[in-house]
Amino acid sequence: MAQFSRYLGIDYSGAQTPTSSLSGLRVYSASPTHGPVEVPPLPSPRKYFTRQGLASWLEEELRDGPPTLVGIDHAFSFPLRYFEVHRIPPDWQAFLEDFQSHWPTDDPNTYVDFIREGMCGMGAERTGASRWRRLTEERCRAKSVFHFDVQGSVAKSTHSGLPWLLYLRRQLGARAHFWPFDGWAPPPGISVLAECYPALWSRTYPSEERNGHQHDAYSIARWMRERDAAEELGAQFEPSLNPAVRGVAQLEGWILGVA
Repeated sequence: MAQFSRYLGIDYSGAQTPTSSLSGLRVYSASPTHGPVEVPPLPSPRKYFTRQGLASWLEEELRDGPPTLVGIDHAFSFPLRYFEVHRIPPDWQAFLEDFQSHWPTDDPNTYVDFIREGMCGMGAERTGASRWRRLTEERCRAKSVFHFDVQGSVAKSTHSGLPWLLYLRRQLGARAHFWPFDGWAPPPGISVLAECYPALWSRTYPSEERNGHQHDAYSIARWMRERDAAEELGAQFEPSLNPAVRGVAQLEGWILGVA
């Protein structure tokens, strides 16, 4: 029996501002009985989702909707080294709040680069080195969350997306489980938000007429749907990690599907 009633794959974008219509921000939805289809933004003059609009839509969908597994293509936390250097308490909620206070990328008219360049925020007080990587990134050879301005970078997506995770956490409370920070094994009947890395699976599926952003979102939704159909999600939520790695990953986060 399927653990979830819906699977949302999200290819994220850190471009422009929170209210900009972004062609790189795509959402695909699947269910146990239907394959992934693209979700259009709510009716408005904007052609694509905005980060603010997506967060509001997710809040509505997860507050009263069916148990949903949401896979998002950006990091949910930072490397342990970041916590140590900046003396952040080993608590994910504290990290999110501290980050948003220094990198208010959810503020209107704010670009990630505005904060990087010191035009607003206090980003200079909360930086990291591109050589700092989380254990899960090392495991699957993903780029560092601090590796900006290179092809395949998730740095801007992560720096723009983290404040919206804090927003959703505040709005949804116990209605949503943020994996693995709230525990490795999500309780039944609740929606789950998890970090995904579509490069792990996108080549498995034919792209058909989808562009790269669409195909990444599609691949996330399809992989999650297939794993649930095969009754393998429980194992994906509980990767075989030794106690030391598991302890660090509870703070740094983990990419769903990385063994």
